[in-house]
Amino acid sequence: MDLWFVVAYTRHAIYIQAACMSTESRHAQRSNATRRKLIAAARELFAARGYADVGTTEIVRAAGVTRGALYHQFADKAELLAAVVDEIDAELTQQLASGAVASGAQDPVELLLASAEAFLRTVTRQEVHRVVLVDALPVLGWERWREIGLRHGLGLIEQLLRQGMDDGVLRRVPLRPLAHMLLAAIDEAALYVVAADDPDVARREMLEAITPLIDGLRA
Repeated sequence: MDLWFVVAYTRHAIYIQAACMSTESRHAQRSNATRRKLIAAARELFAARGYADVGTTEIVRAAGVTRGALYHQFADKAELLAAVVDEIDAELTQQLASGAVASGAQDPVELLLASAEAFLRTVTRQEVHRVVLVDALPVLGWERWREIGLRHGLGLIEQLLRQGMDDGVLRRVPLRPLAHMLLAAIDEAALYVVAADDPDVARREMLEAITPLIDGLRA
């Protein structure tokens, strides 16, 4: 086979492959941009009026996309809610982690207590209260709601517990079960706070109850 032909054919194949990859990349970027618009629009609307009072027509109008684009990205409105909850949970976890570092506290128990207190202060924010705690649980069901929480908050709790155990400050017990137990306790505390007639009083009561629970982990 002529060498020139081989070189030309190879260059053509590389060009076609690069063009296809570029097209796929642009398509992925457009798809991701559409998804981001839908989540942002739904997040704002759900926080303002609640999941039940917001229709998909209003969401796509606010996002500036078509109804077909919505159902290409999400199976239904509940799946869109799950994506919104996932985003809020991820942001909360990052904020709590950053706050723990910024506090300057070195003691793992103090870090856990500070994170719990910070979380209980965020739950009265409109989007956390209404979207994550009020609407998401009945719409998504306990298992799906818990799965989203485990994906984010569990990692932060495990990190703090592992640090404490490695430093000899906390008793060494099975890490994952303990992290699950603490996350469940904090989530239940959050539900208690948002359901209370006086959230500030409920928050103080819960912190009083959680403090000896976490402090009891000391070695």
